[in-house]
Amino acid sequence: MKKKVMVGMSGGVDSSVAAALLKKEGYEVIGVTLQIWPDDLPGPKPEGGCCSLSAVEDARMVAFQLDIPYYVLNFQDIFEKSVIDYFVHEYTKGRTPNPCIACNRYVKFDAMLKKAVSMGIDYIATGHYARIEYDASRGRYLLKRSVTDKKDQTYVLYNMKQYQLERTLFPIGNYTKETVRKIAEELGFIVADKPDSQEICFVTDNDYAGFISSRLKKSPEPGYFVDTEGNILGMHKGIYNYTVGQRKGLGISLGKPMYVVRIDAKNNTVVLGEAGKEYSAGLIASDLNWIAFEKLESPIRAMAKIRYSAKESEAVITPLDNNKVKVEFTYPQRAVTPGQAVVFYDGDIVLGGGIIEEQINN
Repeated sequence: MKKKVMVGMSGGVDSSVAAALLKKEGYEVIGVTLQIWPDDLPGPKPEGGCCSLSAVEDARMVAFQLDIPYYVLNFQDIFEKSVIDYFVHEYTKGRTPNPCIACNRYVKFDAMLKKAVSMGIDYIATGHYARIEYDASRGRYLLKRSVTDKKDQTYVLYNMKQYQLERTLFPIGNYTKETVRKIAEELGFIVADKPDSQEICFVTDNDYAGFISSRLKKSPEPGYFVDTEGNILGMHKGIYNYTVGQRKGLGISLGKPMYVVRIDAKNNTVVLGEAGKEYSAGLIASDLNWIAFEKLESPIRAMAKIRYSAKESEAVITPLDNNKVKVEFTYPQRAVTPGQAVVFYDGDIVLGGGIIEEQINN
């Protein structure tokens, strides 16, 4: 009997080719698109990307071409609670969240997997650029980088548990983006040249502050810009207009480049510093998830990645109480940002990761 796999189809080229590859490999493929945009969400509905209205029609057309069953699953409530509300809450605390990580954690690899299991389906699959392998010597499933660093998406997948890895397939993890597009062209998919989705899918105009204000139904509260000594420099427009490391768009002229060093939500202040002040020697992270082993028992040396677009940096990771770690970088890192994830690597293997709670500054 063929194994069944539910493929999350976003209407893009990656998930479309993932579905095609799995069908070619002999799986019984069921395509689904997750309806996640709440009906009352402010702003215009997106024209493209994984949350767009056109995504359903593009995915439906690909499913028709592949001759596979296709469904739209309503996950609006869990997306609103676990992703959108989380996004807004984090910004009001002076933090900068990554909603894609929350979406993967609570929607795609939790809610979608549970739905698949309830339907008697063996696996779920997505178009992520990542690889899963079982290591018999460790007795664990491992999450590994894709074959192309340029498109690797393991950073946003570090929260995956063993039971999720066991029942998840990443068919394009061994392919480059160029090869994926070529396969799509050969299959005649209308999405072969569709651009990759950018930015946050539910903030269509990239105006985070405006989106947050509309969700909160109130304007941001102005406060003070202060320097690292606490001296008042001027007024800011509300803390969720800023993020650590930011230089442009501060709305204040001080005669020299100044950077957001940190955000103090308790006192409603944005701390600015001269060039160099935005670097940190380390960080404290919480809410850890380990993949390559059950628990970190002693300090290890690994490569640490502090945001999706950042290069990894060598660091020593030391376990602390309450599922926290201290990360000490070999070389100071720019814009260590509370709310973002830090993910740890040993070569191609994702060791695990957590959420940045605070900077460590010398």
